[in-house]
Formats: sequence, C-alpha cells, structure tokens
Amino acid sequence: MIYLDNGATSFPKPAGMLRVIEECMRDYCGNPGRSGHSMSMRTGEEIYKARKELGKLFHIKDCSRIVFTSNTTEALNLGIKGVLESGDHVITTAMEHNSVIRPLTALEGAGVETTIVRCADDGTLNLERLKEAIRENTKLIVCTHSSNVTGTIMPVKEIGTLAKQRNLLLLVDAAQSAGILPIDVNEMNIDLLALPGHKGLLGPMGTGMLYISEDVKVKPLKEGGTGTNSKELVQPSEFPESYEAGTVNAPGIIGLGYSSNYVSRLGVENIRAYEEELTTILDEALRNMRAVTVYGPWDSRKKTGIVTFNLKNFGCEEVCDRLNTEYGIASRGGYHCAALAHKTIGTYDTGAVRLSVGPFNTRRDIKLAIEAIYHTQKV
Repeated sequence: MIYLDNGATSFPKPAGMLRVIEECMRDYCGNPGRSGHSMSMRTGEEIYKARKELGKLFHIKDCSRIVFTSNTTEALNLGIKGVLESGDHVITTAMEHNSVIRPLTALEGAGVETTIVRCADDGTLNLERLKEAIRENTKLIVCTHSSNVTGTIMPVKEIGTLAKQRNLLLLVDAAQSAGILPIDVNEMNIDLLALPGHKGLLGPMGTGMLYISEDVKVKPLKEGGTGTNSKELVQPSEFPESYEAGTVNAPGIIGLGYSSNYVSRLGVENIRAYEEELTTILDEALRNMRAVTVYGPWDSRKKTGIVTFNLKNFGCEEVCDRLNTEYGIASRGGYHCAALAHKTIGTYDTGAVRLSVGPFNTRRDIKLAIEAIYHTQKV
C-alpha cells in the first residue's frame, strides 16, 4: 500500500521503536513508581529517559513538567478544563479540531465564554482579528499549530508574543506539527503544549503529552493512585505524578522516547524540507487537473504535508474507496473531525479527500498517487 494518511497516524514506524517496546514487555515492564524491585525501577528509568528526549526536542528545561497522556485529545481536555473557570473567556480559531471545539462547547454550560475567530478560506488567520477578540476577562488562547484539514500553519510565535503582552495563556495543539515543524516553547511563549506520540513523532498509538509551564496552574482531570503520598485522601500536587493517576502506558511511552530520539537524529528541519518537497509536487499536480479542486494555501511553505481536494462529480468517500481498492493508496475522506474548518474552506456540505505525506514516503509514491487521481478524474 502507498500510505498517504500520515495526518491520522504515521506509518511505518521505526524498527528500533518496535524492538524497545518488545524488550520492555519481554524483559522488565514492572509498574513504575509502585514497587521497589529492579523491574519497576528499570521501567521508571526508561520513562524518565523518554521525558528527557521529549524535553530536548521541544526545548523544555524541566522535563518533569511533561505529563504523559493517552493522546492529544486527553492532553487538550486537561489543558482546557484544568485552566478555565466560570466567568473566564477563551479565544480560539475556526480551524480547530473537535478536540478543542467540543471541550470548549461543553464548558459553556459551566459559565465559560468562547470566541471563535474567523479565518480566510485557505485557513489562514489574521492576527488583527484575534487581537480584536480579546476582552478584560480573556484568560486563554487555544490555537492549532497546523490545521489537520488544510495543513495551514498558524502564526504561533506571533500569537505567543501577543499573549505574553496581554498576560494571557497560550495553549497550542501540535497534533499536526510535532516532529514536523520546529517547536521551542520558550521562544514561542507557549504555556501549554498538547501533542500526540503517534503522528509526526513516529511513536505508538495511545501516547501523547501535555507540557505545562511553571507559571501555570492546572487542575488534574482525574484522581487516583500516583505511587506517592498514598496515605493522603486528596490528590498530591507534585509534577508529573499529580496528572498521571493510575498505571501509565509504559511500553508506549518508552517506544515514544525512542522515536523522539529518532526524529531528533533525523532532524526536524530535514523532515520538514523533505515533506515540503513532496507536498509541493503533489499540490501543484492536482491544481493543474481541471476536475480537481484543491483547498488550503497554494504555497507549500505555508502548510504542513497535507493536500486536501475534491473531484468533480465524485463524493469524497467514493474517491477514497477507489484509491484504496483500485490503486492501493491510503487516504482519508470526510470531515476529519473538524466541521468548522470545513465550513471555513467551503466543504461543509461535501467533506473532502485528504492526502498526508510522511518522512517514509517516496517521490515514486507521490507520482503514483498523482497518476491514480488523474485516471480517476478522467472517469
């Protein structure tokens, strides 16, 4: 199969990552922080190494401020619901994933107000519109780093500067950018960073993290066993244990630590340059087909490795099915869990087909995908 669904999850995975997960499950895999024997301590040490690898990748000085989660959705829910209270106002954009929009909608019943800033039809954000949305009771800005529908890159550094000037918190959804675009939480003034392990970081499913800066107070999303202060009936406040109640996904986290190091060794800048090259070839070819409509920025430097399109007289699900059954190409059709983004780009009634490249794709993959779409649209 030609795998062009990396926006959903990356594939294939680094062989070394699979080996370290197997080694953990086979050779030690004690419950970290719960026991004093060597297997438990070894597991805890390997998880600490994973925390350090992620800290280096995102320039996080204190890796204990990294909280492991099961995915970006949990990380975003923890950041949003852990910070906002009744009477607060939050600003977000019309290009957000449901992992942002739905928690904010749920909080409306608890007295939290939300302003959704409109974006252009290619998904780009006008910073002036965001400035105009700020109120006296604004507490938080939540913004995707890169749209999962169009790949559009948001001006996160500029938003971070604005948030710092106005004494606001910034929560960044890096689901489509972690491991693909350089991220420095200090330089970009990011207070909370939510991301998955299984996409650009090439790690296993069921892994993710939320970085919480030292100046931010976040209420835990769940309470339970932490391996510390077990005699106390209230949740301890120490980082990161306070936010990792219950047994963590040790094999997954250890695998994520390996894959994060793998991405660091490849170089995020190198991954970015290669994916940009593939995206440019694909995007330009599809825009030159009469029966194809491509959405998002024309300039591949302004988006991550996503090309979203529709074929005239074809439903997006039918196109995906044809690509799969007739050409062995993996894609994703529909609304990509981001209805407001589709409303923004004009595909609310139809959905769209998304092709998303990864570092293991080849130029030949892209050429074959172009040919498949060309032959399909000729029908």
